[in-house]
Amino acid sequence: MQSMIDIPHKTLKDLEFSTVLNQVSDYCITQLGKEKVLEIKPYQDKKTLLLGLRLTDEYLSSFINNNRIPNHGFDTISKELKLLQIENTYLETSSLQKIVAISLTSNDLLKFFEKFDEYYPNLRLFTSHIEITSQLVNNIDEIVDRFGDVKDHASLLLSEIRRSINKIKGKINSSFTSALNNYHRLDYLDDIRESVVDNKRVLAVKAMYRRKVKGAIMGGSKTGSIIYIEPEVTLKYSRELNNLQYEEGEEVVRILKNITNIIRTYEPLLQSYQSLLTTIDVISAKAKYAKSMSACLPELVEDQSMYLRDAFHPLLYLTNLENKKKTFPQTISLSLEHRIVVISGPNAGGKSITLKTVGLLQLMLQSGMLIPVHEGSKVCLFSKILTDIGDNQSIENHLSTYSYRLKQMNYFLKRCDKNTLFLIDEFGTGSDPELGGALAETFLEVFYDRKAFGIITTHYSNLKLLANEKQFMINANMLFDEHSLEPKYRLALGQAGSSFTFEVAQKNGIPFNLINKSKKKIERSKVRFDATIAKLQKERSKLEKTGQSLKLNEKKKIAEADKLEAINLKIKKKLESYQELYDSNQRLIYLGQKVNDLSEKYFNNKRKRELMSELFKLVQIENSKRVKLTQKERQAKKVKEKKFEKEITQKVNIIRKNKKAAKQSLKVLPKPKPTLKVGDRVRIEDGRAIGSIDKIEKNKAIVNYGAFTTNINLNRLELVADK
Repeated sequence: MQSMIDIPHKTLKDLEFSTVLNQVSDYCITQLGKEKVLEIKPYQDKKTLLLGLRLTDEYLSSFINNNRIPNHGFDTISKELKLLQIENTYLETSSLQKIVAISLTSNDLLKFFEKFDEYYPNLRLFTSHIEITSQLVNNIDEIVDRFGDVKDHASLLLSEIRRSINKIKGKINSSFTSALNNYHRLDYLDDIRESVVDNKRVLAVKAMYRRKVKGAIMGGSKTGSIIYIEPEVTLKYSRELNNLQYEEGEEVVRILKNITNIIRTYEPLLQSYQSLLTTIDVISAKAKYAKSMSACLPELVEDQSMYLRDAFHPLLYLTNLENKKKTFPQTISLSLEHRIVVISGPNAGGKSITLKTVGLLQLMLQSGMLIPVHEGSKVCLFSKILTDIGDNQSIENHLSTYSYRLKQMNYFLKRCDKNTLFLIDEFGTGSDPELGGALAETFLEVFYDRKAFGIITTHYSNLKLLANEKQFMINANMLFDEHSLEPKYRLALGQAGSSFTFEVAQKNGIPFNLINKSKKKIERSKVRFDATIAKLQKERSKLEKTGQSLKLNEKKKIAEADKLEAINLKIKKKLESYQELYDSNQRLIYLGQKVNDLSEKYFNNKRKRELMSELFKLVQIENSKRVKLTQKERQAKKVKEKKFEKEITQKVNIIRKNKKAAKQSLKVLPKPKPTLKVGDRVRIEDGRAIGSIDKIEKNKAIVNYGAFTTNINLNRLELVADK
């Protein structure tokens, strides 16, 4: 496998890769993330690709474990980073707040991956080179408060200026209040008394008294009835306030320049933070997209082989999911034994979708995305993926469909090698069927000789025959129901597919005589070949049904075997219990016989001491066989014995009851058979044919069935109807 991967732009366009990227970008939560997703291309080297796949797979796992990855959202600081690269510039407080936010978010993520290294080893390794620091945030926090204002204690001078500003504002308010009360008492003011102009409190003076109020005129009402005047007593303080506010602004800028110069040293780290969060946003979007269609990371194999089990076309699957429709998965494989698959069969059966599914999934995988396949799937990587899908008429270049396709084939011939996957839809179309088919066959032989891997769809019989003849090529067809002629949307490897041309035409209402006439116009061998393929497909369907039936029977047999095994175990346990009971009873019988012998001996000789000695010996022998049990064990043993005794009693009662019922049933006399006579309609026991008795001789009857007669014993006949 070559390390460099090169996928042409046409392949991306043919397989609608941009649509996939648009769907993935919808899951991004940052603008930079969206932009980066839309720029995704297949990875250029294998090492980076494998890391990208593992990162997405790890992030996907975070959705189902207890260690959810923290939020990675951030406001873009691209403008701030550009300003930091320019001398003598400074950042506003809003920009400083964004830098604090992005630093905190990045540090949280880095600490998380460090803490949960066991769960996310690749994400930890991927981010381990980025520095974790709180100094940057602390420096900004000393200067800017949570409201985005420079703090009073950011410098001694700023603190003094702001204290002076507060004093001046107090003097302005008191002097203004004094003037307000004075002119109000003189009735020079309008009913509203005061207003605010240019952020200054002003008196609302009646127009007729404007010359009597000393101060600076700041404006008037629309009607001209009110003149707004700043009182003379506050003007002096206002000028002083303006001077102080100017000094405050200068000091704030000086402070911001100082902090910006400190941040400037952190500019590479901030670049890393923004790049990290953007990349995490892309990885997160890929993982969320994978989750939406139950995608996974299949096994990546070194040898050139592909086995996609239950593979879905992502765009079709998500569209059908939204519309609550079923999507049919496909299973397809490519290997060194079957490098090229030739798919045939009727239109609208799913050939093109199968082709596009393989191509798009391979593209997604080589772009670091997980794919909607069964976990047991296996994939390899290709250095080139070449496609020719659709008619691609080029009006601006005055190229016909066939001319364009020939240009494509020429491009394929230049690029095709053993590390190539080629996908061609409707191979050879656009020209005379025989001539185009012959040329397509030649191209396919070249691809075959170069050991390329590929999938093509076609209706051409010569390509189907070629696939049958070549060792490392294989036919495949999209299954159709032979009765309803409806597609099953399932790919079957190993056999070419019939186009069902005449069958589909007949189903769509084309008159039979026209179809028959059409059949006569083409070569008989062609019709026979297509008919043979159709017949083979029908046989294949029957074999599949038989196989399914055999599998079902096999499952039943296994279930029955398991059931019998369980019964066998139960019987073994019962036998063991019966054996224990038998042994216990035998021991008791033996003891009874011994005691009986001693009793008889004593009856004869009346030797009491000898009797006691023999009894004591017997007791000692029996006790030597016993195992000493605790009180709890003795109780458990008694309970077990009682339970077993109860079970035995119940079973004995059931057996006795059944025997009694059987005896009673034997007493019931059987119903006497009717006497048969000539003319009765009869039939043989358990038979269906009915005849009439012609003659009876020596417990035998001659029965006439119309077409024939037969001689039968009377006791084998049943009466159907009396004469």
